Amino acid sequence: MIRYPFDHVDHRVRSIERVRPFYDALMPALGYTHVDNCGSAREYYCEDDANQFFGLHERAHHTPSETRIAFAAPSRADVDRIGALLAEIGARAIEGPQDCPDYIQPYYAVFFEDPDGNKLEVCCRR
Repeated sequence: MIRYPFDHVDHRVRSIERVRPFYDALMPALGYTHVDNCGSAREYYCEDDANQFFGLHERAHHTPSETRIAFAAPSRADVDRIGALLAEIGARAIEGPQDCPDYIQPYYAVFFEDPDGNKLEVCCRR
């Protein structure tokens, strides 16, 4: 059985400087508490034994797609906590937090976009 289903995410944005304040607030709230600047990238690490990370990579001509990255939350209260933070940090198109009856139950989530229009979600399946 795979304990950690992914190692890292390389996430494209048009300008790291533009979205940095958003991700500097969001990622620690999700448990990615260590930040490394790596030249043209910025990486947020989850300090667990797998050392998973979420990396921002600057591509000036990046166009957001319908692809969505969903972060798992351990509880509905955590989804609510992130949901309350989103408007403060500049999230766009916020939907929820809400129960999602069309999904496999239980499913409670908040959907949003970063300042570049990339689609993200925080969900709890408990």
